[in-house]
Amino acid sequence: MAENKDPGDPLSIALFSEMFMADQLARARLAKALPKGMELSHFSVLNHLARANAERTPAQLARAFHVTRGAMTNTVSKLEWAGYVHVRPDWDDARRKFVSISATGRKAREAAIAAIYPIISEAVEAVGPERVRNALPVIREIRRRFDEEATQDEGTSSRS
Repeated sequence: MAENKDPGDPLSIALFSEMFMADQLARARLAKALPKGMELSHFSVLNHLARANAERTPAQLARAFHVTRGAMTNTVSKLEWAGYVHVRPDWDDARRKFVSISATGRKAREAAIAAIYPIISEAVEAVGPERVRNALPVIREIRRRFDEEATQDEGTSSRS
């Protein structure tokens, strides 16, 4: 009978176990704090559009969030229905649309930030701002590696 050994690197497994659990717990906690009717995906798109301060196509948003175009179209439709974004046709290519954040969307984003800020600032304060500052470059590098791999995978799958 073969011995059932875990082939994984304990450090890697511990790191990603903690990251996944922290992500799950943070998402659950922040989702409860968001203004009524706002989902994390809605806040994420509004935050992205506000920070970019530019229009994006649904395809660009889907790539940025590593979701399908259908999922992003659904999110954008809900945001448009709520009055948080404006969707306009591309005057040069009728098949394409552009999405921008509305004034109401900016207010909704600000309300969401006000609702989640105490939770995230309390977590940073509890851990210690210096420790968080020291951890950021490591977490950022891990994110960049996965982002690069996802971008490469998208390029490969679109040519298949």
